[in-house]
Amino acid sequence: MSDGIVAAAPVEAQDRPGISFFERYLTLWVALCIVAGIALGSWLPGVFAAIASAEVARVNLVVAVLIWLMIVPMLLKIDFSALGSVRQHWKGVGVTLFINWAVKPFSMALLGTVFIGWLFAPLLPSGEISSYIAGLILLAAAPCTAMVFVWSNLCDGEPNYTLSQVALNDLIMVFAFAPIVGLLLGVASITVPWETLLLSVSLYIVLPVIAAQIIRRALLARGGQDALDHLLNTLGPISLVALLATLVLLFGFQGEQILARPLVIVLLAVPILVQVYFNAGLAYWLSKRLGVAWCVAAPAALIGASNFFELAVAAAISLFGLNSGAALATVVGVLVEVPVMLSVVAIVKRTRGWYEKGAPSLA
Repeated sequence: MSDGIVAAAPVEAQDRPGISFFERYLTLWVALCIVAGIALGSWLPGVFAAIASAEVARVNLVVAVLIWLMIVPMLLKIDFSALGSVRQHWKGVGVTLFINWAVKPFSMALLGTVFIGWLFAPLLPSGEISSYIAGLILLAAAPCTAMVFVWSNLCDGEPNYTLSQVALNDLIMVFAFAPIVGLLLGVASITVPWETLLLSVSLYIVLPVIAAQIIRRALLARGGQDALDHLLNTLGPISLVALLATLVLLFGFQGEQILARPLVIVLLAVPILVQVYFNAGLAYWLSKRLGVAWCVAAPAALIGASNFFELAVAAAISLFGLNSGAALATVVGVLVEVPVMLSVVAIVKRTRGWYEKGAPSLA
């Protein structure tokens, strides 16, 4: 199926990943990282101080290595040659681009201001409120890159659409992430260190994309898809361990603040949850209005709602520091990512009958 246009050749079943045991219980692992990070931060303050001081040009070297181990394996999955098939699902692509780049960052800035800057402000440390809002903006400014393949597969989404949409979003992110973040932080009266922002984009978007594509093409030329799959299977666990290690570091630095105000994490989760369901619902509704096939509308809703939290964490640390409210806000995004996205998968699957009711037969 497609948006009224003949679809490209289907992606083989083995190319459509399921959610792993580790990914399914990511929320549990993050919760354990909270406990481990707070405990280690209290027991080994000298070690964490040494890690925090390992910086060059405001880039923490330890965190930079961990972020690369997280991001590069995900970017290896992106096939930019799939951009040629974007026109085959142009309505679905248009809906997701609209949500990702014209709605999501701005709606999160509004929600962050309303919830964190106003409604919850009396319950939060006043000195961190602007930093929390900045973290939420960073979380929403980049669409998810890797996990959407999993979400799309779980709802039987059109794999060629998902592949082409993710490739296009990654390409746009190279150019649009910094301007959107800079604009929204400026509107929110948050000081933007532009040189640090541009350095973050170069270090955590441009260079990883280039490196991943060079490695991908070399592997495909030398050993084909099997060689690439073998490397991805090898790097997958390393990527997840790097993510958890980064979270342990963050919570090691955030421990005192969290113990003093444990409600902070719950309050930060509220605008994130509202934003996810709002954007997913809007993408789903627009797809139905435009006559997009359900197998495209389902992943469109998921791509429109999910966030590239690894990039958000990296950018927050670079811009505001390891022990900042911005870093903590992006980590809360990691905490809620899996359960909330699984709930969106369940919603779009259960509403398929409603979505397709009265819809014309699509080729």
